[in-house]
Amino acid sequence: MTATALVAAARALSAAVDEMRFASPVTHVYNPLDYAWTVHERYLSRYGNGRRRMVFLGMNPGPFGMAQTGVPFGEVAAVRDWLGLAGPVGAPRHPNPKRPVEGFACPRSEVSGRRLWGLFQACFGTADAFFTDHFVANYCPLAFFAGSRNLTPDKLPAAEQAVLLAACDEHLRALVAALEPEWVIGVGAWAEARARAALSNGGQKARARIGRILHPSPANPAANRGWAEIACQQLASCGGQFCGEQPCGGQSPFHIPQKLPG
Repeated sequence: MTATALVAAARALSAAVDEMRFASPVTHVYNPLDYAWTVHERYLSRYGNGRRRMVFLGMNPGPFGMAQTGVPFGEVAAVRDWLGLAGPVGAPRHPNPKRPVEGFACPRSEVSGRRLWGLFQACFGTADAFFTDHFVANYCPLAFFAGSRNLTPDKLPAAEQAVLLAACDEHLRALVAALEPEWVIGVGAWAEARARAALSNGGQKARARIGRILHPSPANPAANRGWAEIACQQLASCGGQFCGEQPCGGQSPFHIPQKLPG
């Protein structure tokens, strides 16, 4: 029933954010929970069943990732070839001609998604092995654009943020209630901060410990200097439950593999 709860929570979040309006400099807003719902629902149904030990929490869809495939950090090749997901992707309600949605035909790679899913593949081998104890979600389902420029939710005016964050907090609490993770790992500082705020306010902080890994975006200079190694070391520091340099004797497959994604 866990996946059923996740699907219901995602539907509720999509409906809530569809009612919101955003002023300049925002020119276009994409909601992949709407036009890419088929693939997103398949992701939740296939990989969201049962309790998960750890949830990785991203910020919001990237223009060449989830905005194209409906899957968090949804780099096309990773979603299609490693996660084994595909399906129809429609058009946003107000398409941005400078950021077209081409679905699985999108020729551009999402670097953040390639790095994140590439690390999980290096550590676990198969998607089924990774999702046995782990899950990946995005805090905010919307992608924002100012023309061709990507805008992250933290750049919105405070009044617009307040309404959006309230809906996203509610969804995160529902996701955590369904998956009952021991850890919520923010992918980047903002996602970590939102997890702390949402789960503390929801009375769930004691049940889910919160950590952080460096965001894999190429816009982050630190991420371009061995992101995978840094992420593994940060996971190793989470309560001593992950190893940093050597395999951990079955405690966790998060170690530094011999071959890491770029």
